[in-house]
Amino acid sequence: MLKMVYTLMAILSAVSVSTPAVHAQTSTKAQPASTTSIFTVVPMPSNPYGFDGLRNDLDSVSGSSASDIWAVGQRVIHYDGSAWTAFPAPQIDGEAGASAGNQLTGVADISPDNVWAVGNLNVDADNPNQLIEHYDGTSWSVSPGPSFSAGETQPSLASVTALSASDVWAAGTVTVDDLAFFPLLEHFDGTSWTATAVGLSDTGMFSVSADATNDVWAVGTGGSALHFNGKAWNLLTIPIPGNGENALFSVTALAPNNVWAVGFYVEESNEARPRIPLIEHWNGISWQIIPSPNPGGSNNSNELFGVTAVSAKDIYAYGYSFVISSGDSNTLVMHWDGTSWTVVSSPDPKYKSILNDGLSAGTVLPTGDLWLVGGESIFRSLVLHATVQ
Repeated sequence: MLKMVYTLMAILSAVSVSTPAVHAQTSTKAQPASTTSIFTVVPMPSNPYGFDGLRNDLDSVSGSSASDIWAVGQRVIHYDGSAWTAFPAPQIDGEAGASAGNQLTGVADISPDNVWAVGNLNVDADNPNQLIEHYDGTSWSVSPGPSFSAGETQPSLASVTALSASDVWAAGTVTVDDLAFFPLLEHFDGTSWTATAVGLSDTGMFSVSADATNDVWAVGTGGSALHFNGKAWNLLTIPIPGNGENALFSVTALAPNNVWAVGFYVEESNEARPRIPLIEHWNGISWQIIPSPNPGGSNNSNELFGVTAVSAKDIYAYGYSFVISSGDSNTLVMHWDGTSWTVVSSPDPKYKSILNDGLSAGTVLPTGDLWLVGGESIFRSLVLHATVQ
């Protein structure tokens, strides 16, 4: 499914998850979605730089304005305020085969002539490596990243965020000797990238977000959360329900006392499904589990891959809901109104006869334009738009 950034499933299966390290037990009662959706499906351009019908899913989206938005994944597309256009980018051609390929997993749009994207080369192959690309207003080019030991150390990147042109963070995982993996945080100071590997074994990072130079958060496997205070990265304890697998796939920092993270957890250690949505909140003192809907209960497997804030009382979390009996996968969108989380209706287009939809990332512009991206299976890009202000 979506969001299998680099070796996501390999990492999750390698982690022996236990409780405790951005909210009380998640509600398992299904919450009906409203009948009318605020979202519309936006037509996508064909992919002349890859293969239509093969690996066109999107993993990240970011915009500097309502007329300058980038979405990346197995392809790269740009929105100029009126239409989405496919763009060429080095190494990204949509060709991934069954298990190997190249992929951009995060994008940060600082301005029309300054955009960063991160990802990975040779996903699930014998020689994986990280990929950093930059857009200068004309074209995308590969940017040199930090140096790593050839062969023995394998870096991979999942997310990128920018506070300014000289303060950019990327998060991911570094694997050493194919035996152990650790959180990887990389920083761009306006001139070059430097890397820090945090000594937290069997843990990888999936998302990074910042609201200030001294308030940067990263989350990942095993319900782990790292915080950068301007000087060093520190591990903070997060309460995790259940005794099975869990992960936090996305984090968004609004203020030092208002940070949200989303993902999933499993009740029992010997179960792979059903997966239950997990929403956590940092109030400036501690992380707490916030109750959230679990559509379909034990009949569905639900995961949240992203969280986007319009304001402190207007937040969207999204991912997919997998119907275990049929194998169908639907988009899943939840909304926070300042008091509680509820499911909101979202479109579920089919790719031919296949219903395998999911949402991976989102961004909101000051104009009130909310964009969510993902895929219809892996074969076609899925982009939803709503006006929320």
